Amino acid sequence: MAEQPFEDRTDAQNIGWSDVVRFIRQLSHDLRNHLNAIELQSAYISELAGENELKDETKRLRGMISGLTSALQSLSKAISDVKANPIPYRATDFAEDSRKKIDRDFSGESAPINWNIQVGNAMLNVDPQLLQEAFTELFANAFRHNRDKGTLTAIAKVDRNRLLFTLQEPKSGFDLPTESWGREPLRKASQGHYGLGLNRVRAIVEAHGGKIHAQYDPSVSTLTTTLALPISADKDA
Repeated sequence: MAEQPFEDRTDAQNIGWSDVVRFIRQLSHDLRNHLNAIELQSAYISELAGENELKDETKRLRGMISGLTSALQSLSKAISDVKANPIPYRATDFAEDSRKKIDRDFSGESAPINWNIQVGNAMLNVDPQLLQEAFTELFANAFRHNRDKGTLTAIAKVDRNRLLFTLQEPKSGFDLPTESWGREPLRKASQGHYGLGLNRVRAIVEAHGGKIHAQYDPSVSTLTTTLALPISADKDA
């Protein structure tokens, strides 16, 4: 019997058309901004007479093109399939390496991050590059969207056979549903961002056999996002 390719629908196939239209319009708008800037810069170059000026303007033009290329590459990466290549990785090393990367990548942010890492001798079986990508996106999302002043709290601990990583964000007036957290790509689009980050985080976590969920507590105005990853063994076992 011939295969029925459309019976097993994924989350991506169930996206509402209005979301797709909004995504295409926003992407088109962003790309037109880039292309208009390139056109203006090209016109200016054609009017230049001095050689040094020409070199400087050409350099700026190349920077604009590079920015557009990077944006398209990031978009392609955000919607690509996740293929993890896991290796054994001590949980405390991974948590510490992630902390250093996050602190370095977001050193310019005004809000401090309070880290609490207590993972003992647990071992993970993960793709470090992919998982650190997920962690970076999680923090980028926290800094980008409706962040209140205050400290972000990052906690890593072991609970039975899982590594639990939680990120607590101070947020007042938060009104988004969390039941389908990370399962609604393209839901919100803004300039340069297309609502794909949390979906990518979820895909990476699930590729490692883990889960992601979020919960908002209005009594303390805190959004808590939790990543749960399976532990392979204890180092000393």
